[in-house]
Amino acid sequence: MRDLRIVFMGTPDFAVNTLKTLVAANYNIVGVITAPDKPAGRGQKLNESAVKQYAVSQNLTVLQPTNLKNDAFLNDLKSLNANLQIVVAFRMLPKTVWQIPKYGTFNLHASLLPNYRGAAPINWAIINGETKSGVSTFFIDEKIDTGDMILQESIDINPEENAGNLHDKLMHLGSQLVLKTVALIQQGSVKTIPQTESSDIKTAYKLDRDNCKIDWNDSLENIYNLIRGLSPYPAAWSTLINGDDSLDVKIYAADKEFEIHNQSNGTIISTKKELKVAVSNGYIIIKEIKLPGKRNMDVKSLLNGYDFQAHAKMR
Repeated sequence: MRDLRIVFMGTPDFAVNTLKTLVAANYNIVGVITAPDKPAGRGQKLNESAVKQYAVSQNLTVLQPTNLKNDAFLNDLKSLNANLQIVVAFRMLPKTVWQIPKYGTFNLHASLLPNYRGAAPINWAIINGETKSGVSTFFIDEKIDTGDMILQESIDINPEENAGNLHDKLMHLGSQLVLKTVALIQQGSVKTIPQTESSDIKTAYKLDRDNCKIDWNDSLENIYNLIRGLSPYPAAWSTLINGDDSLDVKIYAADKEFEIHNQSNGTIISTKKELKVAVSNGYIIIKEIKLPGKRNMDVKSLLNGYDFQAHAKMR
């Protein structure tokens, strides 16, 4: 049985769950690498990453490099004398970092690789209407999410669930997969499988303003999947045209209703209790929305204080 000295690398809540699981299993975490503190909020108070907050609470050694190729950081990292590095929701590592430990550096990725390599695998699985997702562990190499696979586990995506729900499910599933992976490495019994390459591999592109905008000429199913795939973050958005108002609004939750009608795409139909938008083969029924400068609210609350005029539309 190998005596492991582990360096853990991660930043958001998704990574904290795995670090907690490793600590609870009494693995020797000799160091934690996370993002530098960032100013946030009106007072620009320095905000510590979720991983740093937990690591400090456990009295773990924390490094926060701004440059992963910096000599001072590399010397600090090597001085930890780790023989295994585990990466969960961090950033791309240079070869000078991932090749350091004797037993390698492995990554937990929230998709069924080779599909959905990239920055936003959880969102894109839902946006593309997948019925399954999962988690994969693999040894890091020079490219992004392409290294030899160690373990993989799948999970069903429910037709109504959003990215936040799937995130939490994969976070827990992933922490257990990391435990299984570490146990194999500790026993010296890892068998890796190269990732298969093909032209139809789906990519988890970085989310930006353009690919988060709703195209009301798209199909009902695609619009519905986009809304739930971007909820609660960063949220699908659209421009609301209501009289003289032109407002960029975010839509956090919606239902779909298949129906043949003669309304033009983007037309808003509102009653005292319901707000829906016409699309080519039905309606998107908005359940939760956010107007500029306001908090997100359920549609009933919106309709109590906001009037939609006769020719209001989403664009």
